[in-house]
Amino acid sequence: MNNTSFSSLLWQEWRLIVSDRWLAALLGGLPLAMFLLVWAIFSSGTGRDLPIGVVDLDNSALSRSLVRYYDATPTLAVRTFSDVDNASSSLNSAQTYATVVIPQNFEKATKRGENPDVTALYNSQYILIGKLVSSAISQAQGTFSALVATQGEMLHGTTVATQAAGLSVPLRFQIVPLFNAGTNYAQFLVSAIIPALWQIILVASGMLSMALTDKRIGLEAYFRGAVVKKLTVKALGSALPLWLLGIGFATGMHWGLGWPMNGDWSILFAAQWLMVLAGVAVGSLLYVGSRNAVRAMSLVAGFTAPAFAFMGVSFPASEMPFFAQCWRSMLPISHYITLQIGQFNYGATLQQAMPALLALASFSLIWLLIGVKVKRLSATPEVAHSDNVKSTEVSS
Repeated sequence: MNNTSFSSLLWQEWRLIVSDRWLAALLGGLPLAMFLLVWAIFSSGTGRDLPIGVVDLDNSALSRSLVRYYDATPTLAVRTFSDVDNASSSLNSAQTYATVVIPQNFEKATKRGENPDVTALYNSQYILIGKLVSSAISQAQGTFSALVATQGEMLHGTTVATQAAGLSVPLRFQIVPLFNAGTNYAQFLVSAIIPALWQIILVASGMLSMALTDKRIGLEAYFRGAVVKKLTVKALGSALPLWLLGIGFATGMHWGLGWPMNGDWSILFAAQWLMVLAGVAVGSLLYVGSRNAVRAMSLVAGFTAPAFAFMGVSFPASEMPFFAQCWRSMLPISHYITLQIGQFNYGATLQQAMPALLALASFSLIWLLIGVKVKRLSATPEVAHSDNVKSTEVSS
């Protein structure tokens, strides 16, 4: 086996992978099914008709007009309540996502030139929904206030509507989103969730590949002689199909879903290749270090499961405490997602992407640790190797 050509070893590795249904599923159909499932969950793209409760304590023509403005917003769907207690109960039970209270004498105070307070309470536990609801309420409220002020100016003698609007709203702001202009939360979430799941698959595949070889052949027997060549085969055997999956995810998001790609595909694909090598290396090290598939899989789960929280997508990385930033730097996906966002949205240059590329490339040093470990294993006497294979099979 030591004199077997590289291509023959690689073919044997793929045959070994195919013989194990779970590992073959990780390198093929399961990631695709997960991608389709995640996309189907968020396929609507934008929030529509999110229920909010409105308590109109004034019940005047002006207050009813304000309620209609809320209901006319595509994001909101108004549910009226007779008192604040019922509206609060609905908010607490998540039947509604906000409660708006219009005070008594709202119309009278407005006509007297006073500034009545309309109170809006929303549930910020739902980060994305809370942001959408808050923004929609603010926009409806701002439009309504400008209309009321314009009508007031016209009643006081300004007959030209544009002049009245200028007097009522002297300063106007034009807010233009540079990225994700349609506020598509699927584009925001799916493009981050898929890489996080992909990292789990990468690390788990590297671990299971080593465990399968240890169970069927034995790491001592497999790596005895030509350690570098056989370790390269182990890396490429899992990395190549996983890299193709990553390319499929990225191109599917762009060509299939129409999401932006303002950068360079070659930079993104290079980052994906380094990401795959990093993930497979981490998984391989976890198994080689423990030689127990159950324990290694627990380590894989502990290492990869909280990745989404540390990626810096849902929470800014700059505001994380020191320990969280240290943990984030240990996750390959944190560096990859920075580069992916830079390529998808910002069109980052190679120079700008270089820090993330170098960070991903540094994980490849793990293969040196794995090489040292398996070289020591392959140098063990034949008798000790036989005993170890039996104990590995029992623990598996």
